[in-house]
Amino acid sequence: MKAQSKAQQKAAGAALSAKRGETPKSELQGASREMVETMSEAELEDMASTRRSGKPERKDG
Repeated sequence: MKAQSKAQQKAAGAALSAKRGETPKSELQGASREMVETMSEAELEDMASTRRSGKPERKDG
């Protein structure tokens, strides 16, 4: 699954960092807090590696 917005890509990166133990889970907020619990490391890596160019800052709806 590829990120559809810059915000989604950033949240996936934060969740991936926590999943790997590089960042405490207590520092996560919003979507990244849910992502770390519901997505695998491979899924997070795929979403976080999405190119940002051409993406909206936030996804509508």
